[in-house]
Amino acid sequence: MTVRVVIVDDQALVRAGFRMVLGSQPDLTVVGEAIDGADALRVLDRVEADVVVMDIRMPTMDGVEATRRICADRPGDLPRVLVLTTFDTEADAFAALQAGASGFLLKNVPPEELLAAIRVVAQGDSVVAPSITRRLLDRFAGQLGPGPAADPRLAQLTEREREILLLVAQGLSNAEIAARVHVAEATVKTHVGRILAKLGLRDRVQAVVLAYESGLVTPGG
Repeated sequence: MTVRVVIVDDQALVRAGFRMVLGSQPDLTVVGEAIDGADALRVLDRVEADVVVMDIRMPTMDGVEATRRICADRPGDLPRVLVLTTFDTEADAFAALQAGASGFLLKNVPPEELLAAIRVVAQGDSVVAPSITRRLLDRFAGQLGPGPAADPRLAQLTEREREILLLVAQGLSNAEIAARVHVAEATVKTHVGRILAKLGLRDRVQAVVLAYESGLVTPGG
């Protein structure tokens, strides 16, 4: 399967570099480029993409707002967003993940790490571990909104699925959850897949964010 990628960055040299790196891979193809978030939305109206490689700091519309709009317009569907930035700040990571990004990397990562991240995100997984997401949400809890509000989507979950979601939100891996609830790891994977499908979420990271925003998990709890 070929992964279709859109590159969003206001610097032409950065876009050219990314295109060259991605073009060297037989399973990756660049189907579009954009100079800012607003341009990215226009490009995505014209082309089908699996992954958007998104810069954060851009004029007109930054990468966080563009990510929010992409994920709101296409909940549970493609494309998935991998955010890249030159700024190593927790605030940037928090904003990107809350907006719906499936991954967060610095621009100075080795090319092989970028390529691996694109493939991981394209497969529906996240680059940032749920445990890291939880620490970020704990740290920036005051920015999550006015307070817990039960998400009506949670009513779709069975008691076991709700239990699994709570453990995912606590940052546990599938193996750790399996040991906790005494089932096979493959069974946990199946449960997680059903949870994401029912809630219209892209990956485990977004499940952690939803658990916090809905009050299922409280900061530090």
